[in-house]
Amino acid sequence: MCDQTEQFRMPLIGDKAPEFKAVTTQGEINFPQDYKGKWVILFSHPADFTPVCTTEFMTFAHRAEELKALNTELVGLSVDSLYAHIAWLRKIQEIEWNGMKNVEVKFPLIEDIKMDVARKYGMIQPGQSTTQAVRAVFFVDPKGVIRCIMYYPLSTGRNFDEMKRVIIALQKADSDHVATPAGWMPGDDVIIPTPGSCGTAKERMEDKSPDKYCLDWFLCFKRE
Repeated sequence: MCDQTEQFRMPLIGDKAPEFKAVTTQGEINFPQDYKGKWVILFSHPADFTPVCTTEFMTFAHRAEELKALNTELVGLSVDSLYAHIAWLRKIQEIEWNGMKNVEVKFPLIEDIKMDVARKYGMIQPGQSTTQAVRAVFFVDPKGVIRCIMYYPLSTGRNFDEMKRVIIALQKADSDHVATPAGWMPGDDVIIPTPGSCGTAKERMEDKSPDKYCLDWFLCFKRE
């Protein structure tokens, strides 16, 4: 008997991304090993030839170069066959929407007919569908660690700008050892980590550096 709890368990933030080998529209991939040193946005969609997915893929493909400039790759997945994927991506090139046309999807789209990858990542959720992957998004860092997870219902399309903002925020946190406040956008002030001792807290409040300011001992910002 299958263990349904394990079958549909999604990995958590901080976990190593589950490994898999798969056939894609861009050839075979070994994930996440093939992407070592790069950030990856691994995302699933319910099915090929569906309207919301079509608008998403057009947008992602149209703006993929923006992510490449951030050392980030896109990898898509659905439980359809490779032939269905190819036919759908060819059809996408014929569609004009929202100012986009002749859109070529160059990032890999995983064939997952047996739902092996979808199950490893908890993308199949019985409450939504037993045969379609929900709109899951996994942000994987250059060391193969999951850093952020987003889940959307079947009916709601994803926001590319938010996905790009999250990648930039994660990279900013890693490079500068800071956090980003609510609504943060690139160029906005960032948060200095909370002090670990009373002495450090006092020093922070008395620090008059022009590039720093505190609203209280636990809430200090660094000007960008």
